[in-house]
Amino acid sequence: MLNSVPQPSTPVRLASASGRGLLFAAVLASGMVFLDTTVVNVALPHIGRGLDANVSGLQWTVDGYLLTLAAFVLLGGALGDRYGRRRIFLIGVVWFTSASVLCGVAQNIEWLIAARFLQGVGGALLTPGSLALIQASFHPDDRGRAIGAWSGFSGVSTALGPLLGGWLIDALSWRWIFLINVPLAVVVVFAALHWAPESRATGATDQAGAGTGGAGIGGTAVAGAGNIGTRFDITGALLGALGLAGITFALIEAAQRSGTASILAPVAGAVGVVAAIAFVLLERRKGNAAMLPPKLFRSRLFSVLNIYTVVVYASLGGFSFFLSVHLQNVAGFSALKTGLANLPMTGLLLLGSPRAGALAARIGPRLPLAVGPVIAAGGVLLLRGIGPHASFWADVVPGVFLFGLGLTLVVAPLTTSVLAAVEDQFAGVASGFNNAASRAGGVLAVAALPLLVGLSGAAYRMPAELAQAFRSAMLWCAGLLIVGALLAAFFIHRPERAPQGAQR
Repeated sequence: MLNSVPQPSTPVRLASASGRGLLFAAVLASGMVFLDTTVVNVALPHIGRGLDANVSGLQWTVDGYLLTLAAFVLLGGALGDRYGRRRIFLIGVVWFTSASVLCGVAQNIEWLIAARFLQGVGGALLTPGSLALIQASFHPDDRGRAIGAWSGFSGVSTALGPLLGGWLIDALSWRWIFLINVPLAVVVVFAALHWAPESRATGATDQAGAGTGGAGIGGTAVAGAGNIGTRFDITGALLGALGLAGITFALIEAAQRSGTASILAPVAGAVGVVAAIAFVLLERRKGNAAMLPPKLFRSRLFSVLNIYTVVVYASLGGFSFFLSVHLQNVAGFSALKTGLANLPMTGLLLLGSPRAGALAARIGPRLPLAVGPVIAAGGVLLLRGIGPHASFWADVVPGVFLFGLGLTLVVAPLTTSVLAAVEDQFAGVASGFNNAASRAGGVLAVAALPLLVGLSGAAYRMPAELAQAFRSAMLWCAGLLIVGALLAAFFIHRPERAPQGAQR
């Protein structure tokens, strides 16, 4: 059934019925992933009460999904290149939706966490596939408009996700933020089977990919159109996942006071560090055949930009985790009102990112990437004052607006700079790695911040303890943003593209 549509002899045109259907399937599928990246933060207090979860359970609910999504997104692109982009895309949609159902019917927090890990794997299969289908299928004259539409509509889904999720939580249950994916997936599968042609990488010529992505609060550029067809490196992917998982487990469990946790945390941390070192050694040994070619890091700019990405998106991940819980458990906001609080930030990103990208093209990325985090840090510090019975307009909106304004200056210039820092043939893998770096930053922040601010057990349900932890966490988030600003000011410059095929 997955092969029912033959590969066309002519590219798809955007104005045709098949072009519109293909774009619709890609946008709706990626929208499901972006929605589940953002909306779960709004649901955390309700999940905690419904499943009697402690802080570590909420951390794993967020990090389990982001961890597997970050670890396997490059592998998902490679699988599509080798076995068929539409095939892997559809497998990803079905996998993601099946895991969503498991999330929606979870009977305890352990069940939900396991399902979130599986959901992230499905997201890693379908996310690069959604853009890969556009890049590989559309006529070159229409490809730019199709990718732009994909980015724009994906941004809309990111913006509306917390609102839709908040409404579902208040009107029905937190379980419906996962179950809503079922009817959406049915539409995606129908559209993809009818209008998406199959395609595969035919060799090195397919390794130069789209290398673009949607701006949203869930991450930076989404991995390009596979773009790594010959780099089928499952060992590297597993080692990378194990490294990130081990370090994350150590940080989360270190905050627990049980004897078992005190033993497991250092062991997991050691395993994670060893796996991360093994990943680096393996990729260096494989050279250009690796999933993540070491040649990329000969560009100091590329390396610095990805460190910058981890730092800035760590702040975003920690900010989003704490703010959603704090607004509901301390300020007394409903889930819908908490979702509405995200709207200024996502609206600014959606409307302002193209202008920020144009500004960076004129003056270079250094100033936007340095000033943006400073503005965002100002917003974070304003939000430290939110307390019981806070005013939505006076206490929340100004800080969220400043935070969103700062991020708007960051997202598009960062994406453009990352892609410009490498040769065209590595655009896809560079985009995918930067996306993984942004998610890894969020994973590590959600794991580390509760430990750093002393929030554990059921303390998130106690307004006084949560308020104190929130104020400390916002200081950490602001500090991370200032570190990002300093990195940009001293180490980031206008990228100079190397000639195609040049050696670095």
